[in-house]
Amino acid sequence: MVMADNLRVAVLISGRGTNLQALIDACAKNDFPAEIVRVISNNEDAFGLKIAQAAGLSTTVINHRGFKNRTSFEETLSADLEEHGTELICLAGFMRLLTSGFVRYWHDRLINIHPSLLPAFKGLNTHRRTIEEGVRVAGCTVHFVRADMDAGPIIAQAAVAVLPDDDESTLASRILAQEHVIFPLALRLIASGRIKVINEIVQIDGELTSPDPLVSPKLN
Repeated sequence: MVMADNLRVAVLISGRGTNLQALIDACAKNDFPAEIVRVISNNEDAFGLKIAQAAGLSTTVINHRGFKNRTSFEETLSADLEEHGTELICLAGFMRLLTSGFVRYWHDRLINIHPSLLPAFKGLNTHRRTIEEGVRVAGCTVHFVRADMDAGPIIAQAAVAVLPDDDESTLASRILAQEHVIFPLALRLIASGRIKVINEIVQIDGELTSPDPLVSPKLN
């Protein structure tokens, strides 16, 4: 059952939609304080559109290639988001850099998930770079979006050990599983009013459980 005061969320995608599915599953729970009101893709072939449609969600394609510049694309995007009463935007594999104007307009109403422990390994090819650098612990981050790429106040992170025999695929798979955990977690925290951004640092209201430390490597 959707409550009238649930946070109205739009999800922007470009591809498979696995994080979208995690958000859909979370929002289906009776006690979850958010609802997905719109799914937008810049890629008409994105499999995530089928996931959204199967869940009965409102979808559309706004292809950036059909616009003369980024500004006109983002104006159309914002108009659609506002038409659907969007209160928060989740970037779930949306493979377009957004202009500073769009980011400012949606300030603290725009969150992203990135497959590294930011501020480390911003940008693309994060898993390959992680392995090449010999990093022992990797992970993922949900953060508020700022104008710089993969920058902004951090809401939630999850860490996984990098194993000696990992390749890009195996590491990406384990990190993706944690993305599906922390994206709904971050959305719940925001939608329940527990998040404040003070001096570009996220403060979380209420008690939090301290997790066990992750140490890598671990000796037998």
